[in-house]
Amino acid sequence: MPMYVRFQASKELQDLAYELIEKARDGGKLGKGANEATKYVERGQAKIVVMAEDVTPEEILAHMPILCEEKNVPYTYVPSKEELGNAAGLGIPTSAIAIVNPGREKDLVDNLIKKLESVKKQG
Repeated sequence: MPMYVRFQASKELQDLAYELIEKARDGGKLGKGANEATKYVERGQAKIVVMAEDVTPEEILAHMPILCEEKNVPYTYVPSKEELGNAAGLGIPTSAIAIVNPGREKDLVDNLIKKLESVKKQG
C-alpha cells in the first residue's frame, strides 16, 4: 500500500466515489489533478477528495491526507488513476479529484461522507 493511503476503501465506497465524480462533472465543479485538488482543499472549497492508489511517485500525494485532515475535508481512495481520469471526463489518468460543487448530487456526497466516517471509526 502506498505511503499516502491511510485506509483501504471498500469496493462499495470506490464505486460510489466514481459515480459521484461522473455525476458531478456535468452539473457541478471538480478540481482535477493533485495541484488543483490541493488548491481547493487549502482554500476550504473542496467537499471531498478522491485519490488514486496507483500514483507514482507516491510523493505527488504524500501531503494530501494530512492537508485534508487539517482542513477537515473528507477523502477516500480508488485503485486506478486511469479510471479516476475517465470518471472525471478527462480521457487521461489523474492522481486526484476534488469535488468543489457537487451540483445536484449533494445527497450522494453526504452519503459517501457518512460511509467514510463509519469506515474510519472502525479502522
